[in-house]
Amino acid sequence: MRAVVSTVSHASVTVDGKIVGEVEGPALLALVGVGADDSPEAWRTVARKIAELRILPEKDQPWESTRNASAVDVGASVLLVSQFTLMGATAKGRRPSWSAAAPGEVASVFIDKMVDYLRHQGLTVETGIFGAMMKVDSVNEGPFTVIVEA
Repeated sequence: MRAVVSTVSHASVTVDGKIVGEVEGPALLALVGVGADDSPEAWRTVARKIAELRILPEKDQPWESTRNASAVDVGASVLLVSQFTLMGATAKGRRPSWSAAAPGEVASVFIDKMVDYLRHQGLTVETGIFGAMMKVDSVNEGPFTVIVEA
């Protein structure tokens, strides 16, 4: 399982011309890929990291200040978007292989569990639509982006 997590002042996801998820900063944009070989609990590790990584400025501090707070600490919103392409293998050739990505029926369950976990942590969570062609727009602050793996 792999997530690309960015601190954002704004992010949204649009499907068929309609915004289906949107957050205002301080917030996190988490693009999440589920692997075919992920353990049944991998989602929990990645969700916990998204909630607890100290990558945001403390409450009421400017973006330029030290990143010492987590989403839970400051009540940040999270836009979580499923993205199987993060599991693409690019070591050989010029065309990525998607064989490491979990099938949709498995990945969607992991994504739903992550959303529930993050909401249970008191976070406001917005999402895209699983399996849809989505347009993701974001204003990355920092820029500050990390890769989380389980």
